[in-house]
Amino acid sequence: MPGAISAVRKDAINEAGGLSLQTLAEDTDLTLSLHRRGQHIVYVPDAIAWTEAPESFRTLARQRFRWAYGTLQCLWKHRDIVFNWNYRALGWFSLPSIWFFQIILVAVTPMVDLFLLASLPFGVWRAVLPFIITFLSMDVLLATLACILEREPILRAWRILPMRLIYRPMLSYCIWKAILRAIKGAWVSWGKLERTASVPVRA
Repeated sequence: MPGAISAVRKDAINEAGGLSLQTLAEDTDLTLSLHRRGQHIVYVPDAIAWTEAPESFRTLARQRFRWAYGTLQCLWKHRDIVFNWNYRALGWFSLPSIWFFQIILVAVTPMVDLFLLASLPFGVWRAVLPFIITFLSMDVLLATLACILEREPILRAWRILPMRLIYRPMLSYCIWKAILRAIKGAWVSWGKLERTASVPVRA
């Protein structure tokens, strides 16, 4: 359940032990706790929430770091669900996918990029260029499909290219920072949120 907009029965929250203060991602934590108790959670695609988005690169990085750290906390807290037959798709698909696509893959990406850059002086770029073009084309194609499904202007699909070149490295940095903090056992707080009430974004 996204923290931006959710509706949960009070008795269900009480049954799940209330909102936990053990993670920074209390919405994810509550969702997993409700799943543990067999509660039925319904996604409503027509729900609209006007949220305030970060206005600077630094603020965005801080937000993504909190999300990354909170996600790691939730994954570790509910690690017994992974590959547990009692939780079916949640244990065998959803949580393993988060571990792989949101944590492991994002963490490994910078190493692949550095290896690619280091190989360019040796002429390897001729061999890898077709793969780069293919991957970027697939990014644009999938982004276009997402715009069509969400009924957004198709031209917005091109934003996936700067996302690949700017946002993804930043996200990898946030993931590594979260992993290292988690290994050290350091506690991370929400910190001060910069609010300007000037950038409403539909979420």
